[in-house]
Amino acid sequence: MHKKIALILTLLLPVQYGILRLLLHFPETVETYYSLGLYPIISKVSRFLFGWVPFSVGDLFYALITIYALRWLYKNVRRLRRTPLRFFLDITATVSMIYFMFHILWGLNYYRMPLHNSIGIENEYTTEELITMTERFIKKANKMHRQLGYADSVKIMLPYTQEEIFDRTKNGYDNIKEEFPMLTYAPVSLKKSGWSLGLTIMGYSGYLNPFSNEAQVNNLIKTYKFPVVSSHEVAHQIGYAAENEANFIATLTTVNNDDTYIQYSGYIFTLRYLVNEVARRDINTYRELICTINPGILSSYKEMRDFWDSYANPVEDFSKYFYNGYLEANNVSGGIKSYSYMVALVVNYFQGKVL
Repeated sequence: MHKKIALILTLLLPVQYGILRLLLHFPETVETYYSLGLYPIISKVSRFLFGWVPFSVGDLFYALITIYALRWLYKNVRRLRRTPLRFFLDITATVSMIYFMFHILWGLNYYRMPLHNSIGIENEYTTEELITMTERFIKKANKMHRQLGYADSVKIMLPYTQEEIFDRTKNGYDNIKEEFPMLTYAPVSLKKSGWSLGLTIMGYSGYLNPFSNEAQVNNLIKTYKFPVVSSHEVAHQIGYAAENEANFIATLTTVNNDDTYIQYSGYIFTLRYLVNEVARRDINTYRELICTINPGILSSYKEMRDFWDSYANPVEDFSKYFYNGYLEANNVSGGIKSYSYMVALVVNYFQGKVL
């Protein structure tokens, strides 16, 4: 890279950071002109370009970039002694370009308005409201468990392949787009990740590639959560960067899916968040409520826990620590712990609605 260009790009790195800090104070502007303006165009074009490809273009891109970076370091490490300034300029210039592309192609969505503001609901609730909503979801989940034709003690296995679940995911978004036009989803770009083992080792169910806008799902997950993870990654894909908001959108799109198995997955997924929040607030009530949940549903939760426990390793702890820092650096207050905000969205949105 030419020295002058490298210097300019390096100097632009702190400028970019400063602009992002400024945007923290203007979420409505980001929402209007980027998240609901420029980004939908970028997202649709990316999905149109890469969605039809049967493999993950983004995964291939990461592999090639990693190989190129290692090759560059091997060929240029000697410059570290001779021209250290130029060596670091080349690196910081590259970081500056990637930093810019990340935020233009997707990352600015971290600075948009909170979801509860944009859909007009509250973000606080009482313990009594939480318990009432949890009881409603328990009743609904138990009812659906029986409607699907299973005994209360039987764990329900989804009768679909992962590709069939991908095909059904869009239906949930189609069914809510009249109420939430900003959740319109087309074209589709939803794929199994080629790095699923690595994702599992790090403790993740999926991810969005911000450069190719492909939604990647961990294909080692063969439990009730697969439809929810698919819908969650699509929520990222259409511009909802916060994990808690993507979880809430995954709830909306699964429980509104025409397929009853996917609806069931959405209800028991959300129920788990609700009962966990009850446990944090009132452990005695939690113990009472947990006894009212069908044993087959609890078996599904255990299956998911056993899956992650079987891959427990120190890398996961480091990965979660790193990701928590990443979230906090990108305007997600509280990092991973902020996921409980999803419960606030559920409690306030479903109040007064028929489950």
